[in-house]
Amino acid sequence: MNLVVLARDVDRAALERIATLTGADAVEQITPRSFRLPGARPHEGLLAACAEARLDHAWLPEGRRLSDFGLFVTDMDSTLINIECIDEIADMQGLKAEVAAITEAAMEGEIDFRESLSRRVALLAGLAESALGEVYEKRLQLNPGAERLLQGLQRAGIRSMLVSGGFTYFTERLQARLGFDHAYANELEVANGRLTGRIVGDIVDGAAKAAHLQRLRDELGLAEDQVIAAGDGANDIPMLRAAGFGVAFHPKPVLRDVAHCCLDHSGLDGILDLFGEDG
Repeated sequence: MNLVVLARDVDRAALERIATLTGADAVEQITPRSFRLPGARPHEGLLAACAEARLDHAWLPEGRRLSDFGLFVTDMDSTLINIECIDEIADMQGLKAEVAAITEAAMEGEIDFRESLSRRVALLAGLAESALGEVYEKRLQLNPGAERLLQGLQRAGIRSMLVSGGFTYFTERLQARLGFDHAYANELEVANGRLTGRIVGDIVDGAAKAAHLQRLRDELGLAEDQVIAAGDGANDIPMLRAAGFGVAFHPKPVLRDVAHCCLDHSGLDGILDLFGEDG
């Protein structure tokens, strides 16, 4: 296994200290944002040293390349994009604080996602559907590195899927914008131009996310270790466990122990940097 250290801005002095700490044989540059430390060995001080230097790290098998994978699956809210869409929609009703508190509890794994979603969506009843467009146009931004990541995946011939406990209004637009091959989310019921406070059909929760991943993986004839999954909260635990390589992006504590890599100081394109894709 090789230790890979990365960040959007790598401090070379800190990198050398980590190499010394782990007994690495060398420091090899992979991309301008990532470095391989061959011969490095696990050390109890590694996590603290990386956190202090604002560096991310991961242990990868020798020779592991991006082209070894065939499918990338990602969450949307607070992973691909910078907001929790339902919180911003609720802000249009003057209920952002109330809804955000429920969202936070669900992301931390403190309450069941299905229960939390139903409670939050019910609070949106009566809101004009046009509010969704306002959130998309004025509040939603891609997280750093999202576009570069999708472009790199496409160059490598890797299929991509956006799967979210959020809403189809946003996933459909992001699918078209970024070129995802597949997208799944919850559909808000609308009547006479207003939200009813209900979801149409089955709820996409953590188990459904993992099921979508497994179904598409099997359809593509891929092995588990050929799938990368990315997320940030408790609702993403099942799909990260179902993937061969799980990435936690600026995650809640509950997700850290499940992931193979936590990106706290890199953009989403850190996934490319890990495997040497410098596009």
